[in-house]
Amino acid sequence: MGDLSNFKINDKWPAKDPSVLQLYSFPTPNGVKISIALEEMGIPYEAHTVTLSDTDVKSPEFLSLNPNNKIPAIIDPNGPDGSPLALFESGAILIYLSEKSGKLMGSTATEKAHILQWLMFQMGGLGPMFGQLGFFYKFAGSKWEDKRPQQRYLGEAKRLLNVLDGAVEGKTWIAGDYSIADIAIAPWLRALEIYGAKEAVGFSEYKNVAAYLDRFLERPAIVKGLQIPPRTPA
Repeated sequence: MGDLSNFKINDKWPAKDPSVLQLYSFPTPNGVKISIALEEMGIPYEAHTVTLSDTDVKSPEFLSLNPNNKIPAIIDPNGPDGSPLALFESGAILIYLSEKSGKLMGSTATEKAHILQWLMFQMGGLGPMFGQLGFFYKFAGSKWEDKRPQQRYLGEAKRLLNVLDGAVEGKTWIAGDYSIADIAIAPWLRALEIYGAKEAVGFSEYKNVAAYLDRFLERPAIVKGLQIPPRTPA
């Protein structure tokens, strides 16, 4: 328990307290899912800023933890089989943390199935499509003369928002009680503002979604988790 000496990532991001869960991340929509979940679940952790530069995410140290060179990733020194567990992919981490803590995954098999359904909706649809929208609307792709890709992802973002708007009508949260599905979905809704695309997708027209995001952002754990880890390494 707590012995992380065999993990190469410690050469670049040394653990100050190897007895607690180690988070390697950056405050992107995918990154803050995990800091928010850890705050909501009350799991002690230590956060390390891994910037999106190649010197970080493509470094041998980070690749030793996640060969897919994407944040977030974790090491849990208190793994389920009595030894440290390294894990990447935000959806997988959310499920692991929920099962570890016994929180935010419903109280019945049916509730868990619905929560996982909406988690996969985010992982397979909302996240990838909104991410492409960001590329073609704000970042490098926005300068391309051919606007068909941009229109493609604007249209898909609107379609997904319409799905979500219907799903949260008359509900406080997406799948019953507040869960990891909400923690996965809401940061990507917030990303539309980061991309400057809220007006382009007609976000204000999706009244249920807008109210859902407002509720999410009011939670104290979200206010804190959105700032972890800091963009500039300590």
